[in-house]
Amino acid sequence: MKRKLIYYNPRLKILARKLRNDSTKSEIILWQYLKGKKMRGFDFHRQKPIDNYIVDFFCFKLMLAIELDGITHSYEEQIIKDEIKVERLRQIGIYVLRFHDEEIYNDIDDVLNTIECYIDKYIKTHPRQFKTHHTPS
Repeated sequence: MKRKLIYYNPRLKILARKLRNDSTKSEIILWQYLKGKKMRGFDFHRQKPIDNYIVDFFCFKLMLAIELDGITHSYEEQIIKDEIKVERLRQIGIYVLRFHDEEIYNDIDDVLNTIECYIDKYIKTHPRQFKTHHTPS
């Protein structure tokens, strides 16, 4: 199967690297569960440039972006920017899961369960893509 290409603005690479080096506490916590294909065998990347945006976490195989919202995401201007970003990502075929920092700190099990439910649903709706993919428990 030919891999679909996803455009990104090359000028975002330096900013993405900086963001990886300056991760928030909630990003560090969630990354412990996503890195090294720990999440059901899927490969996630941190601070991934996509189009003209950078997403906190991204899995190409699942076309899944995960965004974490801290205190700055409660301001109206940022909420509007987030909505525009999510709409653009959806236009290019990427689904976005959003979690607040507090969810990561206080209920990581529910966050992980939500991600796993998305994975299960995605696999069921794309069976040919995952015919040989196994999901370790």
